[in-house]
Amino acid sequence: MTLSVAVAGASGYAGGELLRILAAHPDVTITTVTAHSNAGQPLVAAQPHLRSLEHLALVDTTPENLAGHDVVFVALPHGKSGELTDHLGDEALVIDCGADHRLTSEDDWDKFYGGEFYGAWAYGLPELLLTDGSRQRERLVGARRIAVPGCNVTAITLGLAPGIQAGLLQPQDLVSVLAVGTSGAGKALKPHLLASEIHGSAMPYAVGGTHRHTPEIVQNLAAAGGEGASISFTPVLVPMSRGILATSTAQIVPGVALSDLQAAWEQAYAAEPFVSVLPAGEFPKTADVLGANTALMGLALDEATGRVVVVSAIDNLVKGTAGAAVQSMNIALALPEATGLTTNGVAP
Repeated sequence: MTLSVAVAGASGYAGGELLRILAAHPDVTITTVTAHSNAGQPLVAAQPHLRSLEHLALVDTTPENLAGHDVVFVALPHGKSGELTDHLGDEALVIDCGADHRLTSEDDWDKFYGGEFYGAWAYGLPELLLTDGSRQRERLVGARRIAVPGCNVTAITLGLAPGIQAGLLQPQDLVSVLAVGTSGAGKALKPHLLASEIHGSAMPYAVGGTHRHTPEIVQNLAAAGGEGASISFTPVLVPMSRGILATSTAQIVPGVALSDLQAAWEQAYAAEPFVSVLPAGEFPKTADVLGANTALMGLALDEATGRVVVVSAIDNLVKGTAGAAVQSMNIALALPEATGLTTNGVAP
């Protein structure tokens, strides 16, 4: 059976990446693409690289236009997804790539986002390790509402969760600094993202614990066994279109050796199709995962400070957003998990 799919927010970067992946998925047919200011235009006017979808035109993002599909992907700014998804009924599988359904705590939502709290959906990070030894994947089977994680959240969570779950790391005083591609800021015109501003420069943002992904990271690491987890993370915009390189550090439990850490991470991800731990002493580049639904990571032990250093790389638009959404769809609908997704990047 071929599934009919609609993508809301199809003119943006996340929407475009969803369409690129879904266009090659053998079990779906993209029937509806929606936008706001671009409604009425051909899809290829907004996404000229999607030549196989040139027959589609963008329509207004309304519940009526999204009704009647088997799967609806929503790639809208926070606050907009919840307004829409409340009106989509119970028949379709709805996958939200925005923030509106990620957090379980209304207090955290009020502090970091504000506005109406729409409640948490099944969390779309299949590889997330849980305290009881299971994985989040099991909670996605048969789900009808799925919230895709934030891209920074995915890079940090996958990098630190194995050590937390194995009891090798202290969950407090976690630190992460991320080099982030500009597509993570969306497609809307913003002066600080102009080529003349970002070219040849690096620019931190949301410094000092203010980034909206902070409570989501803590929520994930607590689910992995990190009771009382705390993290300071600083994203830095760098002049590349795609990618996140997260350098995360944590205090090790006394007596833990690098070999213990390497073994724990390798065991945690040994059976995962989209997460790979590099051999000891090797570290990933963002170029290694460009266009792939892959997370790569390498570990080191800073013996002088007693801290593990985990360097993880993802493509923020694929494993960080659209790839995770399609991977979660496959699991929810009992399709082979890797259908339509690739571990091969694009080089050079």
